[in-house]
Amino acid sequence: MKRRLPLRLPFFSWGGSLNKNTLADDLIAGITGAVIALPQAVAYAFIAGLPPEYGLYSAIIISVIAALFGSSWHMVSGPAAAISIVVLSVVSGIGELDPAQYLSAVLTLTLLVGLMQFGMGLLRLGTLVNFISHTVVIGFTAGAAILIGTSQLKHVLGVAVPGGLSFIDGVSALIDQTGAVNTFSLAIGAITLLSALLVRRLNRRWPHLLIGMATGSLVCALLDGQAHDVALVGALPGTLPPLSMPDLSAHTIQSLASGAFALALLGLIEAVSIARAIALRSHQQINGNQEFIGQGLANTLGSFFSCFVGSGSFTRSGANYDAGARTPLAAVFAASIQVCVLLLAPGLTAYLPLPAMAGAVLLIAWNLIDFHHIRQIIKSSRNEAIVLLVTFMSTLFIELEFAIYIGVFLSLGIYLRRTSRPTVMEVAPIQDHPRRQIKNIQRYALQQCPQLKIIRIDGSLFFGAIDHIQQRIRALTHEGSGTKRVLIIGKGINFIDIAGAEMLIQEARRLQQRGGKLMFSSIKGTLMDELRANGYLEKIGEELFFDSPEAALADSVVALDQDVCDNCSARIFRECATPANGEMIAVSRI
Repeated sequence: MKRRLPLRLPFFSWGGSLNKNTLADDLIAGITGAVIALPQAVAYAFIAGLPPEYGLYSAIIISVIAALFGSSWHMVSGPAAAISIVVLSVVSGIGELDPAQYLSAVLTLTLLVGLMQFGMGLLRLGTLVNFISHTVVIGFTAGAAILIGTSQLKHVLGVAVPGGLSFIDGVSALIDQTGAVNTFSLAIGAITLLSALLVRRLNRRWPHLLIGMATGSLVCALLDGQAHDVALVGALPGTLPPLSMPDLSAHTIQSLASGAFALALLGLIEAVSIARAIALRSHQQINGNQEFIGQGLANTLGSFFSCFVGSGSFTRSGANYDAGARTPLAAVFAASIQVCVLLLAPGLTAYLPLPAMAGAVLLIAWNLIDFHHIRQIIKSSRNEAIVLLVTFMSTLFIELEFAIYIGVFLSLGIYLRRTSRPTVMEVAPIQDHPRRQIKNIQRYALQQCPQLKIIRIDGSLFFGAIDHIQQRIRALTHEGSGTKRVLIIGKGINFIDIAGAEMLIQEARRLQQRGGKLMFSSIKGTLMDELRANGYLEKIGEELFFDSPEAALADSVVALDQDVCDNCSARIFRECATPANGEMIAVSRI
């Protein structure tokens, strides 16, 4: 039981390492994290269509629970940009809601996401995120960044655009409102954005978003923006996160279930990816299942404390590690500081103009686009580039949760297509090579024996690949080809399922009926054991399996048609017989 406690309750594994030094380091990191989290939490609530205090509630509750129950010592969880825009999309998609109904639906969505994540953690599905292509995440995040940016332009321009519009309709509405732009709002938003960029350029460790929004607020005050119809965010309520109750009606749950599953996957992908990225620097081992449990608990409990869906934050996690955090207590300290701000300085956002907030969000959206990896994907792989483009376009033009599904299914489809067409390469000995290596006939322009073909298979023989492999074998041994014997070098075969074994039985019998043989060499011992245990080795013919190509050829070359050998000039095997006329022909040896 004591051994299991650190796994179930991770804080038992690091609690014993606490001392004055670690506490001091965590406190400093916590102060840094709170300064960074404050403007981000408010901005992400803004993106999710919620009042700013709900961003702080989420940053407080979710970060503490995820830190205590997750496996990473440095990852900081809470509101995140891509998650927030999906929350807005999913909840807005169920119909027109007043503010109270909208909040209730958000809390229900958060509860569903948390329960799904927690359930996947209990079922030990931590490896599930490995099947979500990194390209899908990059394409989706880039598309979400564009959506976030366009949704904030109305605040920067100071124009009235209805909420809930599609990407195209939203852009069209903005274009229609160009004549009504509020120049004061535009100036405040632009100054906020530029000042934040300048601060980040001067020193990336400074809280550039906080400074940028403070600059925008100062400019608004100097210009008397409120008198020129510049909207303000307003003061925070100055209370701790209140208890809340999600809407558990069947209709609401059914309406949100599909989006909740997509959000659960997206949140887990972000969290585990960030935890692993930080672990590469900290040399800590990450438990994916425990991260699922930590994120699930955080969102589940957070839904009862007025939180919306959260996940890991790369910005805050990286800053936490760089600031010297030693344990997850740094996230607890950061949350405690945010509680003090919420209680003691609720008027902090009272004079924060919406254009300044929108300017900061535009910078956040820009930072979401991973230009480096996008360029790398486009250059390196056509298939990955297609996945990237389709996911990106789907994010812009259809509902966000379905965009994730499309990207995932497309990437899996391409992967399955690739694995269903394993490499079946014709090989032969390199002539005049001292080691007589067997290599690709096309690359090395090698001659082949007209009666015996050697192929190397690199890939698994499973139900999806057998048609491709069988077609290649039959193409080599069709009527009139003269080839009746085939040697398969199987050192690149990792797995053979029932369908693959049945195909090998069928081809072995077909060639045997034609007076030929299907032979195998270099099959891995584990595969031989499986074939023998399942009875397929006996059905195929155990005498057809050889330890090496040399052994297979020594058994087979001498049984070839002598008349054909007499008229053959290739002589690529050392076992090749001397022609009937007695003239010696240079032979290759393997």
